[in-house]
Amino acid sequence: MTAMDYSGKHVVVTGGATGVGAGLLEVLAELGAPEVTVLDLREPTGTHTTFIETNLSQRDAIDAAVARINGPIAALFNNAGVADTSQRDIVLAVNLLAPIYLTDALLPRIEKGGAVVTTASIAGMAWPQRLPQHLELLAQEGWDAKAKWLDGRDLGTETYSFTKESMQVWTMRDAARLRGHEVRINSVCPSPIDTPLVKDFFETMGDDAMNFSIDTAGRMVTGREVAMLLAYLGSPAATFVSGQNIDIDNGMVASLKTGTASFKKA
Repeated sequence: MTAMDYSGKHVVVTGGATGVGAGLLEVLAELGAPEVTVLDLREPTGTHTTFIETNLSQRDAIDAAVARINGPIAALFNNAGVADTSQRDIVLAVNLLAPIYLTDALLPRIEKGGAVVTTASIAGMAWPQRLPQHLELLAQEGWDAKAKWLDGRDLGTETYSFTKESMQVWTMRDAARLRGHEVRINSVCPSPIDTPLVKDFFETMGDDAMNFSIDTAGRMVTGREVAMLLAYLGSPAATFVSGQNIDIDNGMVASLKTGTASFKKA
């Protein structure tokens, strides 16, 4: 047995049908996870034990899914996400409201030493520019209050980017609260990922911005590479890691911050 062994553990994954989620199911199977519950609109082809068809943009659908999830949970992977090709309200719900709501709903069932891991994005790297707004939003209690705060508000950036900023701030803000439950919380922040969803980001962010990011990183990160980091953070191998937003971008953000980016493909 290794520290990343998931034998005997029950994990919950949102968005397991394609992309990073599909890669995560593959990795979890390799690590011995015997019980994997997937919440998605489509049933995944990857290894899982329970599929609950769930529209994560609807609170009632999440409530219904939570009612069907049994037993203690070792790790919750908030992986589902949509791009700005979807309607604003759907992007806000799936990328922001749903992960927070689902985490709070399942927290009493997450066993001590367990973990919450969220798939965020380097698109959220500008969160310090809007930290007061994110903290004000996160201070709103419940789905409805947060939705009301967001309704019609100028977010100061693209909707998708704002949601990924909020996920990073939430991860840091709630680390102390979840520590009281002996549960860790972290996020993974990939650069552009080589999945079917990447075409949506070329459409919404534009070729120049996407190609800049890909060229600076050297290539796109694969769904499996992201999944491996997710699996690590959800495992006992990361026992003392919490409140962290971990970039997986081949050093892209680091090179931009230090002025050492070469802007050339590897």
